[in-house]
Amino acid sequence: MIFGPFERMVAFRYLRARRQEGFVSVIAVFSLLGIALGVATLIIVMAVMNGFRQELLSRILGVNGHLTVYGISKPIEDYGALTDRLAGLAGVRLVTPQVQGQVMVVAAGGASGALVRGMRPADLKARELIAGNITAGDLGAFTEDGEAVLIGSRMAQKLGLKVGDSLTLISPQGTATVMGTMPRMKSYRIAALFQVGMYEYDSTFIYMPLPAAQLFFRLPSQVNGIEVFVEDPDQVRDLRWRINQELGPGYRTLDWQQANSSFFNAIQVERNVMFLILTLIILVAAFNIISSLIMLVKDKGRDIAVLRTMGATRGMIMRIFFLSGASIGLIGTLAGFGLGVAFSLNIQTIQGWLERLTGTDLWNAEIRFLTQIPAVMDWAEVATVVAMALGLCFAATIYPAWRAARLDPVEALRYE
Repeated sequence: MIFGPFERMVAFRYLRARRQEGFVSVIAVFSLLGIALGVATLIIVMAVMNGFRQELLSRILGVNGHLTVYGISKPIEDYGALTDRLAGLAGVRLVTPQVQGQVMVVAAGGASGALVRGMRPADLKARELIAGNITAGDLGAFTEDGEAVLIGSRMAQKLGLKVGDSLTLISPQGTATVMGTMPRMKSYRIAALFQVGMYEYDSTFIYMPLPAAQLFFRLPSQVNGIEVFVEDPDQVRDLRWRINQELGPGYRTLDWQQANSSFFNAIQVERNVMFLILTLIILVAAFNIISSLIMLVKDKGRDIAVLRTMGATRGMIMRIFFLSGASIGLIGTLAGFGLGVAFSLNIQTIQGWLERLTGTDLWNAEIRFLTQIPAVMDWAEVATVVAMALGLCFAATIYPAWRAARLDPVEALRYE
């Protein structure tokens, strides 16, 4: 072994300081706590940032297509044949023609802006994030020849609506009459409520059958967009080039990376900055190890001199003090690792307990995009955090241990 029994015994005895050396022990304890809290905080924050990005990405790509095709100057007319052509491309999983438009929703409980998406029932049922999260009603009522709609649970809660109630949609594009432009409006029955877990979608999206949307937005036998879902979303740019080659002029495509680039870039920048800031906490705790070991070396000068005169080598002295400091870093890192992992894996339980204790809503979905705090552990990232913390702590012990090994026994015992 690198450290002999004698070196381990002396090193661990120095960690248990006597009463007159209590100040050194206090600094060591605070160094250990600082490292533990720094490592735990870094693991928790990285897990939440990873979970936040993954949850947003899964919901955005579950509700919206990986790539959308638009007509450049007019709606897409022959969308049936175009849909079949796109569906035949390698790497394409699902192709959905749709009519999309903004409306004002009016109900007895008030009014709100919304985004209407007209889709074929089979295409909507293929959207697992929507079809698998129906909280009330029946998706079977959503048929081609009907006028029943699906709305988000948050919108229903905001407007005081439930399944079976009616709502009125008002289009911003009115109808020109001799009396001027009249707003175009129509009432629809609510067939079901959905909740995907993202406040923006649950409070603003309305799904209606494609023929009804074409009639409401005055797009007979036309659509204003075709959404494409691919097998590998990360390779969407290569497929986008092939789709452009297949379609030719007259169309433009927009993939999810283009549509959300600024959003996800901001998350990545924030993640990197948080990693850097929280690493400084571990660095400050490592500096505390340096100060505590330097004070320990000065306090143990006579002991070092006696050990040297009894035959201890400089290497033994250096290993004794290195082991003392490294033990603080190792224990603190392991404690922070356990605390951070336990907190990240039980963050929902801890959130509920704190909300019941304080009587407040710690995670308001209206302010934040998601309805609950996400946390996803990346074990490679956790290993990087632990390795970095151990590296900083071990590096912090080198100078004090070297200084102890360089201590001259004669000078240390001159005034004893």
